[in-house]
Amino acid sequence: MTKKERYKFVFDWFEANAESAETELNYENNYQLLVAVILSAQCTDKRVNLLTPRIFEDFPVPEVMAASTPDEIFEYIKSCSYPNNKAKSLVGMAQKLVDDYNGEVPSDMNELLSIPGVGRKTANVILSVAFDKPAMAVDTHVFRVSNRIGLTNNSKTPLETERELVKHIPEHLISKAHHWLILHGRYICVARKPKCDQCGLRDWCKYYKNVVSKQLPGMEK
Repeated sequence: MTKKERYKFVFDWFEANAESAETELNYENNYQLLVAVILSAQCTDKRVNLLTPRIFEDFPVPEVMAASTPDEIFEYIKSCSYPNNKAKSLVGMAQKLVDDYNGEVPSDMNELLSIPGVGRKTANVILSVAFDKPAMAVDTHVFRVSNRIGLTNNSKTPLETERELVKHIPEHLISKAHHWLILHGRYICVARKPKCDQCGLRDWCKYYKNVVSKQLPGMEK
């Protein structure tokens, strides 16, 4: 099977079978989305969604958060991973939006990367979700699923994975593909014990062919 064929089979399957191509983070505007995505680093969307209602109520716009302190924000997010760093990032993010972008979230990669707490993955999420741009955010799920299926060839870094995926996925599908791969990794192609028996991509998956199928009864190892 060629790489081109594998990509076609995989994303044809997602188009036909995936139930959702949207983030599971709750938000109502781009500022709220940015807050939620910053909080989601190494933290589950479920946990973030438990924290953000109070944050959005008490800090409804960047101007209000910019006038707060990391110590104040910490009290809202202390049950999240890395609360000290994230509290500093959120205040710095809000101050940057107010000082440089009139309180609006920018739609340019370089401008997003100038914001405290925003790395390439976060910037790509914002570009994709908020502005519907063909950006591929690579988190641990996208990285793992892409390597297992064979969309990438043992890529070593998220940036390498991103470039490979963007190169081969049709541009109009990139934003959806980001969510498809995340959700597939979150619920089916999980890290320790992938649920291959529930996966519709088995026939095109390198990991299933080279590892799992050889462990099944009656198959040679």
